[in-house]
Amino acid sequence: MTQFSKLHATGNDFLVTTNPVTAGQAIALCDRNRGIGADGLMVLGPGSGGGDCTMTLFNADGGLAEMSGNGIRCLAWVAHHRGLGNATRLVVDSGSGRREVDLVVDPETDTVISATVDMGPVTFEPDEIPLAGSGPFDIEAEFHGTIYRGDAAGMGNPHLVLFVDDPEVARVEQHGSRLEHDARFPNRTNIEFVAPTPGEADALTVRTWERGVGETLSCGTGACAAAAVAHRRGLVGTRVKVHERGGDLTVDLGDSIRLGGSVVHVFDVEIDLQQLIP
Repeated sequence: MTQFSKLHATGNDFLVTTNPVTAGQAIALCDRNRGIGADGLMVLGPGSGGGDCTMTLFNADGGLAEMSGNGIRCLAWVAHHRGLGNATRLVVDSGSGRREVDLVVDPETDTVISATVDMGPVTFEPDEIPLAGSGPFDIEAEFHGTIYRGDAAGMGNPHLVLFVDDPEVARVEQHGSRLEHDARFPNRTNIEFVAPTPGEADALTVRTWERGVGETLSCGTGACAAAAVAHRRGLVGTRVKVHERGGDLTVDLGDSIRLGGSVVHVFDVEIDLQQLIP
């Protein structure tokens, strides 16, 4: 039997285990009808060279992902529960490099209730995103007669930030699945549908179509990419409140971007992996 913890960060839910899993097992476990259900699965591994632990991240489609801002904060809950790191900080090696996570711990239960992760710098360099074509700015994408415009950005994974009149009525599910496979993004891309929040300074409303997952209630790297692009366009300052369907995230922009928000443990469960599709 293999133990998994299910957690969510503003509705973006993940499974975490310390045991190795295959891509096929990750798909089966993340299935919301036949498995436990999650946006992704992370394997918490041992640290080395000054790191407290490692993070291997599978998207719900079984593909490996470089980074998840919400996912790494969920991983931090499990790592702290297992005694890794110290009372206030965890150092994690991920597919996009080493990340430091600052923890807020409930003194009565000694559990993580929120976390802020240093996400590293945003990049607009096409080779680093990666992006093919003339450049990352003022990209135009058209699907079924709808013309979208925005910028590409890299947060350890690729993003296309599109500005729309109202994200709540944007055709995220219909168009996101096609835009994910835009030929200009050789590794596919995450799509953010973004607008400044009416009546609120330094705030954005965002819906995200995540590569290999679909629309999620929240996306940490997407919030960072949206804030960085909006700041470059003069729409927000350096501290941005990002409103997503699953809750609010805080993004602090600088040479390195910091992402903060709540973390919630849902349950632990043991699964016989032999009963899953290998």
